[in-house]
Amino acid sequence: MEAPEPGAGSSAVAELAGASRSGDRRATARLLSLVERGGDPADEVASATQAHVGEAHVVGITGAPGSGKSTITNSLTTLLAEAGRRPAVLAVDPSSPLTGGAILGDRVRMSGASEAGVFIRSMATRGHAGGLALAVPGAVRVLDAAGFDPVVVETVGVGQVEVDVTAAADTTVVVVAPGWGDAVQANKAGLLEVADLFVVNKADRPGATDARRNLDLMLDLSTAITRPGTGRPSITMTTATEGDGIGELAAAVAGHLDLLCEGGELGQRREKRRIAEVRAHLEHLLAGAADEALTTEGLQPVQASESPMMAARRLARKLLG
Repeated sequence: MEAPEPGAGSSAVAELAGASRSGDRRATARLLSLVERGGDPADEVASATQAHVGEAHVVGITGAPGSGKSTITNSLTTLLAEAGRRPAVLAVDPSSPLTGGAILGDRVRMSGASEAGVFIRSMATRGHAGGLALAVPGAVRVLDAAGFDPVVVETVGVGQVEVDVTAAADTTVVVVAPGWGDAVQANKAGLLEVADLFVVNKADRPGATDARRNLDLMLDLSTAITRPGTGRPSITMTTATEGDGIGELAAAVAGHLDLLCEGGELGQRREKRRIAEVRAHLEHLLAGAADEALTTEGLQPVQASESPMMAARRLARKLLG
């Protein structure tokens, strides 16, 4: 089956979606490509997959560059695949703000998982006009509808990109390594707000015990703002290159899902994500309307006699009626 081009119509996308649900990985890959393009094709994919989502456990894995996120993702998903699960990996690689390029080398770094049958897809942020807030949830929906479970979203760095990505996850795992910094730095980086589980990777290196102690201290000092629904995040020690601690991490991830289900938090988190995605689409549409207004001569967008705020208010009244 040839992948439909943008504007090819919902019937072709629906056919791809049906093939994807039947296990056709090429169809799944083509749906993901349409999501990355954005626009009408992405909307058609969303409509074609919406009725078949909600079964996958979505796990976000984030942390500072060099902490070993890809190695952990590789080992964890390999373990799950060997246990009979159908995991998929969505590796988000933010594009350079200068060149627009992205490395997308995740299949090389996760060769073990690929050999075990794990579906791996790299996504560069530059491909979607709406940014991560639209592209990642859309891609997760495709993988969920295709029957993959869990869906692991792996990202680079800690910052606004990770806030966007972890907003698409049921369970967020934050990876740190020896030498990562003290508890104050952790709080400044916003780790506590996004973490459901912590992993201290490279546990065989000097400083690993100190890293765990700093995490414990951070959690002791900040229990008031721990994410609701599951209490204090657990801390798992791993040496992912050797596979040490990966079984314990898999158990911690599964245990966190159980807690979410038992307390009713899973449904609440997913509803908040749905609202956040609607808001992201709305903001994207409004931004497009604003751009159009600012380039339309008939609206006289900039007048020397008024302040920028007054100009914005005047244009808003015209746009919103």
